[in-house]
Amino acid sequence: MMDTEQILARELNLKTYQVANALQLQKEGGTVPFIARYRKERTGEMDEVQLRALFDRHAYLQELAQRKKAVLESIEKQGKLTDELRERIGSCVQKTELEDLYLPYKPKKRTRATVAREKGLEPLAELIRTANMPGAPECDLAGEAAKYISAEKGVATVEEALAGASDILAEAVADKAEHRAHLREHLMQHAFIGSSIKPDFPEGSTKFEMYRSFKVRVKEIHPHNMLALLRGEKEGILSIELTFDEGPVYAYLENAEITSRGTPVGGLLQTMVHDAFDRLIRPSLAGEIRAVKKEEADAESIRTFESNLRELLLSAPAGMKPTLGIDPGLRTGCKMVALDETGKLVEYQTIFPHQSAAQRQGAEQSLKEMVTKHRPELIAVGNGTAGRETEQFVRESLATLDQQPVFVMVNEAGASVYSASPAAREEFPDLDVTVRGAVSIGRRLQDPLAELVKIDPKSIGVGQYQHDVDQKLLRKRLEETVQSCVNYVGVNVNTASRELLKYVAGVNAAIAKNLVAFRDEHGPFRNREDLKSVPKFGPKTFEQAAGFLRIRGGENPLDNSAVHPESYDVARRILHDLGAPVDQLGTEPERLRHVDTSKYASATVGEPTIRDILAELQKPGRDPRAEFKYASFKEGVKEIKDLHPGMELEGVVTNVTNFGAFVDIGVHQDGLVHVSQLADQFIEDPKKAVKVGQVVRVRVLEVNEGLKRISLTMKSPGARHKHPGRTTRKKGKAQVKEQERPGKFTIEDLKAKFRNR
Repeated sequence: MMDTEQILARELNLKTYQVANALQLQKEGGTVPFIARYRKERTGEMDEVQLRALFDRHAYLQELAQRKKAVLESIEKQGKLTDELRERIGSCVQKTELEDLYLPYKPKKRTRATVAREKGLEPLAELIRTANMPGAPECDLAGEAAKYISAEKGVATVEEALAGASDILAEAVADKAEHRAHLREHLMQHAFIGSSIKPDFPEGSTKFEMYRSFKVRVKEIHPHNMLALLRGEKEGILSIELTFDEGPVYAYLENAEITSRGTPVGGLLQTMVHDAFDRLIRPSLAGEIRAVKKEEADAESIRTFESNLRELLLSAPAGMKPTLGIDPGLRTGCKMVALDETGKLVEYQTIFPHQSAAQRQGAEQSLKEMVTKHRPELIAVGNGTAGRETEQFVRESLATLDQQPVFVMVNEAGASVYSASPAAREEFPDLDVTVRGAVSIGRRLQDPLAELVKIDPKSIGVGQYQHDVDQKLLRKRLEETVQSCVNYVGVNVNTASRELLKYVAGVNAAIAKNLVAFRDEHGPFRNREDLKSVPKFGPKTFEQAAGFLRIRGGENPLDNSAVHPESYDVARRILHDLGAPVDQLGTEPERLRHVDTSKYASATVGEPTIRDILAELQKPGRDPRAEFKYASFKEGVKEIKDLHPGMELEGVVTNVTNFGAFVDIGVHQDGLVHVSQLADQFIEDPKKAVKVGQVVRVRVLEVNEGLKRISLTMKSPGARHKHPGRTTRKKGKAQVKEQERPGKFTIEDLKAKFRNR
């Protein structure tokens, strides 16, 4: 049987000790953030991406091992398990390979071959096999088949006998692992996947118009196209078909199975292999190929979602400052909330600035009174309906203030989901959902990570076809992303919500609840040791979580750093040798940069950990997120009708997909910067050019007010670049194959993001 650790090391380009130690740490209850941050010596400094890849592949191989065991037991019970077959099964590293080997022995439902065997035609099939061997004498097929005619067994003619024998042979051909592996790879490389719209839907009547006559090589289909095809099929609009040149397929099977060409046996076998492929292999492989491409599309779509979610969660915080949060509205008014520097709600009002002149005047007075009373440094206005109008009203109303707050339009995607959630109802049981939404808008400006973790990631609006992909895998990946971001930044244990705390390494929902309850009863934690007094916060939880939980203004300055308590002694030794008091952390950055790490390294605390400790001592409690920036939307541009081609605007990237990026330019409808318009040079992966939350300059290319479609560009005026998939004919040079036109996209693509917001 295979050596799992050796396989993992080879596949993931790791050393065996890294694999063994990482798996042992996981077995001991280690979380990915903890292992990556505090066990670098044991893993050879593997990062979170490497660890997750290792653990995922290890889990796959464990499942494969269990399946192998079941397969071997099944074949052994049939008395058909040979040493060679056992070895081949033991060496499998993919489930597809294992299932191909098991197929001939897998219990089947009643098939045509089963019926033929029941009619006693197995010996005739064996005779035909023998007659096909090299050097075998010519066989009288009709005469041999006539011997199997039997009214009792239901074989009335020679033709029926030969057909039954052919069915037995066809099933054997279709079950051969080597044939399936070869043909699967052949179709992956050379087949096309195409679609058509069903006759019931006339031209221009569906959102899948691009796929009315769509055809692309299987190996070249883009993930979003694959998911769109499957959605269209599910909705009963599209028909999907796998097409390919059948000649090479038949030729391969004939060459592999027929040696007696030019004889009656050869003719029968030629018909048999065609039947084996058309009836048994083709539909099976077509389903497998669709499943593989769906799995690949799911994985890519989820990777894009992960990347977008990470950028959004790690958006620069404006800071925990007094903030005014406003959820805009027309008919129902604007909900206005005042939050203090901890995010606590201190007052709320509803104002109506978009109704009559009298109501607008009253709204202005209420706004000024709230600003005078609470002195907010930040004003967050949701970017939904009436967002730009509300922003303008606030700016005009407060224009005479000597010290202007910072005005920011905040993406309110998911705020309504949070406001109706159990967490929001528990925190604000007596407030209207729209007031809770205003609180969420204000808080996500103060600290996006702390607020967005309260919302189901699928509702945040940064995904692509998230409702069409593998939901179990999507949930797992998004939870891993949230956990990674939370632990990367660190959590203030004295202010964090339960929703935030439950993502800390080693902490679950029950422990998070206990932390908050203990804090409410006993007051703020003064040091990390106090955490051990929290119910269920045992030694293992402390080991995993302590380094990620910060205590600001506590008894030990090291508690406000990412230095783990297990390394405090080393940190104190370093500071002592420099003559730097612990209570003056961060005052000796230059001297700390030149410390000899080898002087303090030991068998338990190696140089990687020493380097991390030195980095923390230089900037204790630092926030690793970027500096806060925000977009300034163009005055006078509030609706799509205000746009015109050539207009230059500032905006914020709200979503990145495989085909481009969506940008909020302040008109209630995000515009699309297609991948071909992201830069002057060719960009293959939009995620490498832009990120969610990034402030960008764009230029309007096209506006379709009826379809609410805005096309934008980030290219320099007049800039052009040639897609590498295209080529001009050059004398003496082979023409490069033309790829899919990069500028081609559909309403389905454009609506992918808006549908899920």
